[in-house]
Amino acid sequence: MKPLGILETCLYARDLEAAERFYTSLFELEVIARMPGRHVFFRCGRGVLLIFNPDKTEAETVLIDETAVPRHGARGAGHMAFAVPEAEFETWRGRLAAAGVAVEVEIVWPNGGRSLYLRDPAGNSVELATPRLWGLSEEPS
Repeated sequence: MKPLGILETCLYARDLEAAERFYTSLFELEVIARMPGRHVFFRCGRGVLLIFNPDKTEAETVLIDETAVPRHGARGAGHMAFAVPEAEFETWRGRLAAAGVAVEVEIVWPNGGRSLYLRDPAGNSVELATPRLWGLSEEPS
């Protein structure tokens, strides 16, 4: 037995409105849930990107049908990577430039995978990477 894949990826940001604007406008992610001041969740392919306000998730308990969701939080910049098709890599570079989003660094990995690193409004490291970086297919699993 082994997991099917990663279902959720989580980052933390105090300004959830800025995070929502960033992820909906630049990446066209669909908001699937939000609790003002606490979190905003986005659909991304077969997974979900969760953005939490750490001040709220560390201090407040949320109940789901009388079951407490464990408190959690992180401080400092987190990291996540979006998989982008090799054929769209250059288009992404142009999209970032047009949106005024600086590329922090670009890496061509020894196996031919490519990555662009940028920062979201909260300072999290966001990577756009071709699946070849990890020897993966561009096809969904």
